[in-house]
Amino acid sequence: NRHGEGEALNVLGVLFQIAGQPQIAIDLLEQALEISHEVSDRRMEGAALGNLGIIYRNLGQYERAIERYEQLLAISREIGDRRGEGLALGNLGNAYRDLSQYDSALEFYERALEISQEVGDSSSEGRSLVNLGSVYSGLGRNEQAIDLYQQSIVIFQEIEDRQGEVGSLLALGGTYDSLGQYERAIAIHEQSLALAREIGDRRLEGETLGGLGIIYNNLGQYGRAITSYEQQLTIAREIENRPGEGEALGDLAITYDNLGQYEQAIDLYEQQLTVAREIGNRQGEGRALGNLGITYWNLGQIEEAVNLYEQYLAISQELGNLAGEGFALASLGSAYLGLGEYEESIIFYEQSLAISREVGERELEGIILHNQGISLTAAEQFPQAELVFRQSLEVFESLRTGLTDDQLISIADTQAQAYANLERALTAQNKTAEALAITERGRGRAFVLQLASRLATEDERAALEASPVAQAPAVAEIQQIARDTKTTLVTYSQIFDRSLYIWVVQPTGDIEFRSVDFDGSDGSPAINPIAAIDGPVYRSATPESELTALVNDSRATVIVEGAGTDPQQLQDLHQILIDPIADLLPSDPDANVAFIPQGNLFLVPFAALQDENGTYLIEKHTILTAPSIQVFGLANASNEPDSASLLDTNPLVVGNPVMPTVWSPTASGEFADIQLSDLPGAEREAVAIGNFFQRPALIGDQATEARIKQLLPDASLIHLATHGLLEYGIPESSGVLDLPGAIALTPGDGEDGLLTSAEILNLDLQADLAILSACDTGRGRITGDGVVGLSRALITAGVPSVMVSLWAVPDAPTAELMTEFYNQLAQGQDNAQALRQAMLITMQQHPEPRNWAAFTLLGAAE
Repeated sequence: NRHGEGEALNVLGVLFQIAGQPQIAIDLLEQALEISHEVSDRRMEGAALGNLGIIYRNLGQYERAIERYEQLLAISREIGDRRGEGLALGNLGNAYRDLSQYDSALEFYERALEISQEVGDSSSEGRSLVNLGSVYSGLGRNEQAIDLYQQSIVIFQEIEDRQGEVGSLLALGGTYDSLGQYERAIAIHEQSLALAREIGDRRLEGETLGGLGIIYNNLGQYGRAITSYEQQLTIAREIENRPGEGEALGDLAITYDNLGQYEQAIDLYEQQLTVAREIGNRQGEGRALGNLGITYWNLGQIEEAVNLYEQYLAISQELGNLAGEGFALASLGSAYLGLGEYEESIIFYEQSLAISREVGERELEGIILHNQGISLTAAEQFPQAELVFRQSLEVFESLRTGLTDDQLISIADTQAQAYANLERALTAQNKTAEALAITERGRGRAFVLQLASRLATEDERAALEASPVAQAPAVAEIQQIARDTKTTLVTYSQIFDRSLYIWVVQPTGDIEFRSVDFDGSDGSPAINPIAAIDGPVYRSATPESELTALVNDSRATVIVEGAGTDPQQLQDLHQILIDPIADLLPSDPDANVAFIPQGNLFLVPFAALQDENGTYLIEKHTILTAPSIQVFGLANASNEPDSASLLDTNPLVVGNPVMPTVWSPTASGEFADIQLSDLPGAEREAVAIGNFFQRPALIGDQATEARIKQLLPDASLIHLATHGLLEYGIPESSGVLDLPGAIALTPGDGEDGLLTSAEILNLDLQADLAILSACDTGRGRITGDGVVGLSRALITAGVPSVMVSLWAVPDAPTAELMTEFYNQLAQGQDNAQALRQAMLITMQQHPEPRNWAAFTLLGAAE
């Protein structure tokens, strides 16, 4: 029965294709095709041709795929098979879409849609709408794409085609991802994942997990991305989905590459390359080669990277893969930039930029513009560099619409290099005031958005939420903040490993600029490479310089371990951070100076820095800190000092609660319950301060989290003397998904005894001042948004002035410092002046800086 044999071969070919063995599938389908000719069965011939077309398209062999689809189309028309004709048209559209030939794809999809509607094939109609949406998305017409995807979802739900519904949801979520609306994209993917699991479709479950991983990678949330990709890989191997296995391996490699774990990334890319070659997937082979090139670039092996990029470019051009060609050209641009061949680099970037705009790759467009600016900077073409850097920032900032707070922080960090490079191009043209506005624009944006939203009217809040990022202040607005607050503003910007930029804005509004260059820097610009061909195309770089090392060493040897003060380290920090601007700081020690640090400069105890004569900075100046000038201005604008006596306020004083247990990672990578230790010194401190206010402090089992949450909104002053957990809320550290930072309180009444940063953000606080008299409460996750932790949460929740600690503070000196601080407040000093006087008095009895310099005041001075 030759006819039956042909049909069986056709079915077997499809099964081997699903199993990831395309060459066997091709052989079987070619046999089926031969039998169909022998028995003159045109329908069987069309089925074999259609299946062959699908395989060749999946392998990236588009010309062969198109040839088979055109033969299928001719046969379908010949035998009057309108459904087959529509299927052939849709498949032709798929191939032309993959080639980025969107006009042709659009034509085929529209004809397929007409036929599906004509014959009443709702399932095909839904898929045609999804296909049309994919073209509009590729053309950057995302609103039309979203509308088409939503129409398809309605159709699939009506006919109860759950697989089709999952496919539509994936497409819809992917479009929101490309628009930078990551929160919505995640929600849609989670809906898709639940549906795929409900219908037991493991292949679609794996695809959805991969899509989630891509979103988390774009957000810089690499731990979540790895979890999603590992689940995708497990499923692909369980169901023997070889193409899916290759995709998961490649995506995992991208994530490890982003984390700087290059050897692990290379191993995964090579596994991906092996899979691609085994199944004959030329497109997958090209992607693996290109990604390997990027990793070797990261390792400094640029000649090897160029070789791999050229192989990827050749495969992309062979296949007519326009998007792949654009990535390869951009990668070659980065390689030649790294080799110092700037003109060649610029040419490659221009070619890739044209392609990125044609195919609508916004992230790629932003990074290409950024790197082109670096090439122009290196060639000392600074005005041209400024122009393209500004264009790159416009692209990057357009991707931030609709993000949650933590996502906005994550993505802003991945784009930090662009701001630093633009600052460099501007200062090279002596546009130093404009450079200050740019560094301000690049930091604290999520914090500003949160604060501004709290202070805004309902209409203003709606406008803020519709904006991709809160409006950064111009130079004139920065000057006005200095005037309004009567404060000298000192902003630091670390330009990779080469320089420290310092701006001083006087209370008059005058702006001065100084810079410090570091030894050992090669002076080259920081290149932000394309991180991966299928992954996010940007990532952050941690500045490494002698300043970074000095800050870390001073904390480890002088402050944290308390091995005795090393005046030289404090003097070295003073020499770098203060000496260049000492003549610009106020001569009046009561005049406020607000330092705006960046990166690990948030960990610097400015009060303890010493000049060459051994004089501490706090002896000469009243000091505050803030993550950005705009945050400082907003905190002061929200502050309405109460004319009532300090003793008439409604303080909330807490000390040494019954300590909760927390999860702590063990050496095996598991988590164990750890009981936090008692703090008898904190209890004595709280009792003394309660006596000062003539109000009882809440200690022991009185200080339950439930009760404190009830009392916090009405408190005019908050003093919490207990454990501060620096990293609680970071999954790798605590197993809990939350913003980092927590205050230990008494558990019970349904509460775990850990008042987290996220819980604080949900409160509406009225206090003028909050003091976290605990260890490390001023620390947290250091980001471009400042220190994301307890202090940020309190300011955002409504407290304009927050005092926190930078290290583990000793009990007895801390109690004395706090008592003196309140004495000074009672005498009419503002918060900043009172802290200064308390430090000066405490250092007389406890001269080591670790005993008095840990606390810093964030936000408003009073």
